[in-house]
Amino acid sequence: MSPPPNMADLPILYSFRRCPYAMRARMAIANSGLKVELREIILRAKPSEMLEISPKATVPVLVLPNGDVIDESLDVMHWALAQNDPDGWLTRIDADLIATNDGPFKAALDRYKYPHRYALPDGFEHRQKGLAFLTELEARLTQKDYLSGDTAGFTDITIFPFIRQFAATDKAWFEGQTLNALQNWLAKLVGCELFESVMIRYPQWRSGNQADEFL
Repeated sequence: MSPPPNMADLPILYSFRRCPYAMRARMAIANSGLKVELREIILRAKPSEMLEISPKATVPVLVLPNGDVIDESLDVMHWALAQNDPDGWLTRIDADLIATNDGPFKAALDRYKYPHRYALPDGFEHRQKGLAFLTELEARLTQKDYLSGDTAGFTDITIFPFIRQFAATDKAWFEGQTLNALQNWLAKLVGCELFESVMIRYPQWRSGNQADEFL
């Protein structure tokens, strides 16, 4: 049996448990089997160490042992899976669908969930815009179990944390929509062992504190 890695030799991952970008990055790392030092942060109290490394001040931020920094979630996913991709996620990527999720759908999600941030009276107009994307996903999922085919892949893992957030904004409304395939797809991914493993609650990391070894 090989000895456990020294924490000082592990990549450092700054993360926030409820951030969908951080969720998908953590899932890719977990699926790859790689180990990282997890530093769970609070967005309203971002540590100076993270801000010095990545002034864009968003999570996830991955710091490699050689000092290289990866601070885009899709890049973190590709980094992890390029080293080990046991389920072939990288063979199942729909770049256009991911771009729609990360662009127009994410904009609609933000305005639906937080209309006050955009000086909007409510988020209903943007809920309808988001519904258009959900309907597109529903059409795909009536043809196959996952967006990637018969099993979950990169596209599914990339998109579903945002659908989860959209669904949770008004759970009763979401469950009342005729989106049976999408709702089943979301339930399977939210309930899968991999997702549950990356949603463990860790204490807030503070400078000088021991971090958690992640996987």
